[in-house]
Amino acid sequence: MITVSDKAKERILELKKEEGRAENENIRVSVKGGGCSGLMYDLGFDATLADTDHVFEDKGVKILVDRKSLLYLAGTTLEFSDGLNGKGFQFVNPNASRTCGCGESFSV
Repeated sequence: MITVSDKAKERILELKKEEGRAENENIRVSVKGGGCSGLMYDLGFDATLADTDHVFEDKGVKILVDRKSLLYLAGTTLEFSDGLNGKGFQFVNPNASRTCGCGESFSV
């Protein structure tokens, strides 16, 4: 399961409205090879649901995750920070054994 913090939910809803996204567009979270730690997160809106996708809902936000990425993301919380140390979405991933300084890539 993937959870969403209150601040992340607020920002997702703001972005959806600002970008004029359709009601059926949900958040897709995936893991791809790359980044300075070996794996990196990918986050975006998506209206397509594949047969192998897992769908989670937290605080009214639907999250789509492909089967392969789910292995790396189980138990992750999606956070949003707008503080002085950086602005953007952050992943709190209990499966990551190492993360890079910017938090955009990780290894297990």
